[in-house]
Amino acid sequence: MKKRIVILGAGESGVGSAILAQKMGFDVFVSDFSAIKEEYKAILDKKNIAYEEKNHSTQLVLSADEIIKSPGIPDKAPIIQLVLQKEIPVISEIEFAGRYTKAKKICITGSNGKTTTTSLIYFMLKEAGLNVGLAGNIGKSFAWQVAENDFDLYVIELSSFQLDNMYNFNADIAILLNITPDHLDRYHYNFQYYIDAKLRITQNMGKNNYLVYCAEDQNIANEILKMDLDKQTNLIPFSLTQRVDKGAFCIDNEFNVLINNDELKMDINEILIQGKHNAYNSMAAAITGRLMDISKEEIRKCLMSFSGVEHRLEKVCKVKGVQYINDSKATNVNSTWYALESMKTPVVLILGGVDKGNDYSEIEQLVKDKVKVLVCLGKDNAKLLKFFEGKVTEIVDTNSMEGCIQACYYFAAEGDTVLLSPACASFDLFENYEDRGQQFKKLVKDL
Repeated sequence: MKKRIVILGAGESGVGSAILAQKMGFDVFVSDFSAIKEEYKAILDKKNIAYEEKNHSTQLVLSADEIIKSPGIPDKAPIIQLVLQKEIPVISEIEFAGRYTKAKKICITGSNGKTTTTSLIYFMLKEAGLNVGLAGNIGKSFAWQVAENDFDLYVIELSSFQLDNMYNFNADIAILLNITPDHLDRYHYNFQYYIDAKLRITQNMGKNNYLVYCAEDQNIANEILKMDLDKQTNLIPFSLTQRVDKGAFCIDNEFNVLINNDELKMDINEILIQGKHNAYNSMAAAITGRLMDISKEEIRKCLMSFSGVEHRLEKVCKVKGVQYINDSKATNVNSTWYALESMKTPVVLILGGVDKGNDYSEIEQLVKDKVKVLVCLGKDNAKLLKFFEGKVTEIVDTNSMEGCIQACYYFAAEGDTVLLSPACASFDLFENYEDRGQQFKKLVKDL
């Protein structure tokens, strides 16, 4: 009798899992509590994969031998509680796909910078002519690519939600950029639980693998000591404050990457994506490039030509001398800190959305120093209004992107920057952060 795989969630991850599960000969059923997008329904129909939408049929779901869960579904969801009570194994798409590929896996996680670093590494490997796939929290489903492509290696962006249900998966190169409070609503408002989720990227790593990490991040440093990771795998740090014997560092604007006694040096101002956060991202990517035997010349060329990713400090346009910047991907406070830290002009800052247990004190001083007007954008801005009252000259409360842009246009003067860097999730008013960023860009261009 065929093993029965039930997939919860029919987005990119779930449909990709279904395609791979069918290819591997399993009895496959897909269940989504929401409506399934027409494009995904068409694919499931074409492949003759059974599915349901707008409902979870308990009997059909609980008949599974194993369940692949979309990363967006929390453990507190009623159907997951029933699954756990019945002790049916629950895994992620990444765990499932990892069973069926021998490709090398470069995995990136962190509270901030994941997408930029992942995209830069992928760009670097593609430019070097390698046969590489882009997967995880970005690009096409990992499982889908394992089913239909034959890549030699994958660059995989991993969120904490994806890491939660990974057990036997093994990264060849793991990159841990930073750990700051995020998604605390999902982790019982316990920061250590979130840290534990991020550190799962190191599980099953051995002496032939590499952990690339930020030496300045105290949370990471503490966990490395606690877990004795130096005894398990090869540690490669990067730093903006100290020289390292192996890894990368940047002191007095000199960018250095030292791997296998071979040094790459360049002026940090030559790197196209600027800012402290991008220096970290670039160091992590350059180390990975050297570990993959990409030439120093190729790495240098890529760092000088990679222009960044959409919705991450993306310059939209100037209107009447005001620069509008789309940083919609900043869905946590630390991400907004990096955005504000890089600003050189007076700022009209757009904050707001779904608060995930945020502590705004982290950006309080930067807001006081750099922000002339705070425009709150969300269904409920009470927490923001209360925290920043008296700390900014002007605070505006808006509940639509149209109202937000009108307020920004009214208050911004020539030489200012209007920065959308919300520090919150987007799904109170928008489908996702991409939708939020696209609406921002469209309305700005219509001014």
